[in-house]
Amino acid sequence: MLSLLGMVAQGKAESRTFLARFEGAVGVAPVLNVAGPVNPDGTFPNVRQNVVRGVMPAGPWRIADLRADVFEDGRIKVRGRGLLLAAGNSIGQNAIQSVFATLICEAAAPFVERSTTLAGVPLDPDGDFRIDDVLNPAPSDCASPVLLIRSAGNGTWFAAGIRRLADED
Repeated sequence: MLSLLGMVAQGKAESRTFLARFEGAVGVAPVLNVAGPVNPDGTFPNVRQNVVRGVMPAGPWRIADLRADVFEDGRIKVRGRGLLLAAGNSIGQNAIQSVFATLICEAAAPFVERSTTLAGVPLDPDGDFRIDDVLNPAPSDCASPVLLIRSAGNGTWFAAGIRRLADED
């Protein structure tokens, strides 16, 4: 009986259809570009921040690896490694952050943020984390998926998943 239940559970898990998959990630570079002359106080007048689909960037962060599966029913599983500060006196530390995931499917505004629990999960001291949650609202279609790993504190993004195309093994 237990083996039958195990096979049914395994079959149910395998029957889920992927909406999007991500393998690898890039950390945030907060500044997209700088234009114009330097002000007398040393600041730049025209700094464009690296805003992704309406989400503001955090300071410089790096990520060693990320794998994420998004299912059609809205369930999401994310495994991240080495999400750490990439600049300043606290370089290489996790800044005692908690993170959540956001999937944005629209290529142009208006953007709908489909997120895991906003309270997030804490980063391990080495920057590792796991998210196993359901996106809210659940996506029905996702033609242009972008996955952002965000701060539970202020919602800025730290890292973006690299989409795994369907024809890849």
